[in-house]
Amino acid sequence: MSEIKEQAKECCPKFDKVPWDEKTFQWTDKHFIMDTIPQFMHIPLPGTIKRTMGRMWKKAQESQAAPEIADFIAMAYDPSPWKSEFYVAVTKDVPGADNVKLSGTFMTKVFDGPYNAVPKWIKEMDSYVETSGRKTKKYYFYYTTCPKCAKKYGHNYVVAFAEVQ
Repeated sequence: MSEIKEQAKECCPKFDKVPWDEKTFQWTDKHFIMDTIPQFMHIPLPGTIKRTMGRMWKKAQESQAAPEIADFIAMAYDPSPWKSEFYVAVTKDVPGADNVKLSGTFMTKVFDGPYNAVPKWIKEMDSYVETSGRKTKKYYFYYTTCPKCAKKYGHNYVVAFAEVQ
């Protein structure tokens, strides 16, 4: 009975870092939907992530484009200190959403810690990418759990995706 109650409280599944840590993915027209949120100096305004992710996930589910949980990816890219772009993987185009297809080679590394460590993670990721003889074109970050679940699990895993040349 307590196991059922515990599962009901879970909004984010426990993250397994093995399939993501130090991997290389080759994507050709991988489907995502994209939305933007305002932020101040790379810090999202209160409540915007939850509302935006909820809206995006609802559109994906309603159009039957939501991936299996094992294939779920939600990435953030900050083109400026004032705006962030959120990408949610889907299985097909979603009506009424900003549909995006990403193609390229993406190298990943899993980090564990507070979000303000991103500049440090970028330096570590640059070193990792350089060992392969490549250069980074763009960074995306997959925040694997919400803050509540990160606290529950004792880890705040973040997957850095480096789009490389």
